[in-house]
Amino acid sequence: MALATIFEKIVGTDANVAFMAYDGSKAGPDGADLAIEVKSPIAVAYLAQAPGELGLARAYISGHIDVHGDMYALLDRMWNITTNDLTTSEKIAAVRSLGVKPLLMRVPPPPQEMRQSSLARLGSRHAKQRDAEAIHHHYDVSNRFYRWVLGPSMAYTCACFPSEESTLEEAQFAKFDLVARKLGLQPGMRLLDVGCGWGGMVIHAAKHYGVKALGVTLSKQQAEWAQQAIAEEGLEDLAEVRFMDYRDVQETGFDAVSSIGLTEHIGKANVPSYFQFLYGKLKAGGRLLNHCITRPTGKEKTFNKGGFINRYVFPDGELESVGWLVRQMEDIGFEIRHEENLREHYAKTLRHWCDNLDANWDDAVQEVGMGTARVWALYMAGCIVGFERNKVQLHQVLGVKLDQNGRSGVPLRPARDWP
Repeated sequence: MALATIFEKIVGTDANVAFMAYDGSKAGPDGADLAIEVKSPIAVAYLAQAPGELGLARAYISGHIDVHGDMYALLDRMWNITTNDLTTSEKIAAVRSLGVKPLLMRVPPPPQEMRQSSLARLGSRHAKQRDAEAIHHHYDVSNRFYRWVLGPSMAYTCACFPSEESTLEEAQFAKFDLVARKLGLQPGMRLLDVGCGWGGMVIHAAKHYGVKALGVTLSKQQAEWAQQAIAEEGLEDLAEVRFMDYRDVQETGFDAVSSIGLTEHIGKANVPSYFQFLYGKLKAGGRLLNHCITRPTGKEKTFNKGGFINRYVFPDGELESVGWLVRQMEDIGFEIRHEENLREHYAKTLRHWCDNLDANWDDAVQEVGMGTARVWALYMAGCIVGFERNKVQLHQVLGVKLDQNGRSGVPLRPARDWP
């Protein structure tokens, strides 16, 4: 059985995706706008070693599979196709037809993959040293690369689009401003921003609200970039970003805490202690805004050890449902005052990032290498599909630390309504 025949049996004849392989076989319509090319038996070996998304990702990242056309369109068109559509006899026939050699080839994963053995040597999941390495793996790629992908805001979290026509920069400004207004920031307040990235929220709070803001990040490159940006804005008296674990912050008595895109890295077992730590950093009446990616329900796995995202993008990352997260916040003592889902906004954000990567593709490849650039192209396009099809969501949850008499200090209605 030729590779093209196997492909056609899995994908069907209606996907409008062309296929070509090193064995000379072809499938799909000649005029298709999308095509998959299997370039060598190594691609088959990867699939034999890790059937499913991980094997496909390895083959693509290493260059043994090429995609001709738009990656998002391909993933969107094929998102629910699996080998489960084949009968057992068809699977056996397919394996036999591939021959023994590619199935027995042991090829190492691409160097962009985070090896589980390497992480294990650094301790259990979410130990400080292991968390530091996981963050380093993803965020210390290249500030220049991130600038090309993220744009001038250097904001690597879901934006909030005021309208369909809003630019990415307008939407990132709107996101930071939304967080600031939910937190009720005013001049003279103190803000702690955990997992602060390149300092976007810290700078926004200091520049536009007169807040004394402290940000912490486990990425050395992010901290260096942020401190330079703070200096360029002339905000040294109000804003600071430190290269450190949030668990090592000694200061207390903050008026507000923002956690924008950090909870995903905490780990389900550690979430209660995480919220407890942040609760302890706030003064009475202080607010926490938790902004993170979530599962759509509590039925899905929170951690996928063998998945592409865990191996290549966010090692040790875990996603919980918003309902579970809210319960943990409540049990710690937070009163929940507001919650909203920005799922569609993240899909739009990712589209802008994909467009930016495409526009800077040659420079990006020269900066970080073809393999890493392909990781990002695959990861972001796949995430667009995930958010659009409600496989993942993005929630903001606002909690307040009540005083000893149960008072929240929250006005009956915000001075400016939240969008």
